[in-house]
Amino acid sequence: MERDSLSSANPNTRVNPAALTLRNSPAATDQSDVATILSATEMFTAAEIDIAVSLLAEPIDVGYQFLFADHSEGLAGFACYGHIPGTDRSYDLYWIAVQPACQGAGLGRRLLSAVERAVTQKGGERLYVDTSGRQQYAATRKFYLAAGYAVAAELPDFYRPGDGKIIFCKLLGAALDMSV
Repeated sequence: MERDSLSSANPNTRVNPAALTLRNSPAATDQSDVATILSATEMFTAAEIDIAVSLLAEPIDVGYQFLFADHSEGLAGFACYGHIPGTDRSYDLYWIAVQPACQGAGLGRRLLSAVERAVTQKGGERLYVDTSGRQQYAATRKFYLAAGYAVAAELPDFYRPGDGKIIFCKLLGAALDMSV
């Protein structure tokens, strides 16, 4: 199990960030904790939350990899990623979410960086992220742009009328070296 110590420079965080750790093995309470985090963000539909929780029930060899960020009070955030079937070196970040009480402290960026490191270690060269084009997701899109992602495609009305899909991509590892 991978563990990295995390800390936060945000003194207004309502949880103690000094005790945050990353792990990649699911715990018994992760399904309910993931549902709680996704619901608390008020960004996801009930169907989307059900999908995220169902991925935790899948065997690891199906291709879904997780990172969980824990603090003394429980799960603070998580990310789910995996190799895109049929590709040589492309990965998808399926989910990333941080408990609202922990947002703004850099935990989302730390989770994203840890996913990027893991993908690079597995030989991945591109990490794709899909998100909504709705105004509610403006901060999410800004987060990915600030992390070095570029918009690769926009699909109008993908999720439903008025809710397009924005696909971001970041070059990693050898692909990044070749682009300079």
